[in-house]
Amino acid sequence: MSQLLKFREKANLTQQQLSEKSNISVRTIQRIEAGKELKGHTLEALAKALDIDKEKFIKTDSAENIEHIFLIKLINLSSLALIFIPLGSILVPLIIMHWKKQVNPITKQIVSLQILWTLLFPVIVLMVIFLGNLLPLSKQFVPLSMLVLLLLNVFMILRNTAALDKTKNLYFKLKFSII
Repeated sequence: MSQLLKFREKANLTQQQLSEKSNISVRTIQRIEAGKELKGHTLEALAKALDIDKEKFIKTDSAENIEHIFLIKLINLSSLALIFIPLGSILVPLIIMHWKKQVNPITKQIVSLQILWTLLFPVIVLMVIFLGNLLPLSKQFVPLSMLVLLLLNVFMILRNTAALDKTKNLYFKLKFSII
């Protein structure tokens, strides 16, 4: 849960009321409560409107942030469901994201990576099949390439989890978001 949401609810204000009190748009408040970083003029205006020291919005190693990173790692590791469930690498993280209200840029990147990987997987396998028909390759090359692609995805998931532990950010990420 975002700091802004906590303070807004504690002050018993709706997003609209906070918007009017701070002269910050409702949409900006919604974005911040969804995980966008709070800074600059917006930080000062919201802190003033809620009558809170702006430093309270910026927490570093609190128990909540540790839980937040734990949930992000859980969402990332839930992508491993692809081993047991078709499209599990997309559906399971999405379900956990929305259930635990962890829709933020990092979790969107996790799901976007899995969507892209899911789209590329059959394309690469079809290319291997096509090349196998052109070149005298063994018929076992197709299942082997599928296994290698699966292992690469597992490595990517595990590497991102390790990076989340160390840097609180993803190691593998896209320059865009699909969701």
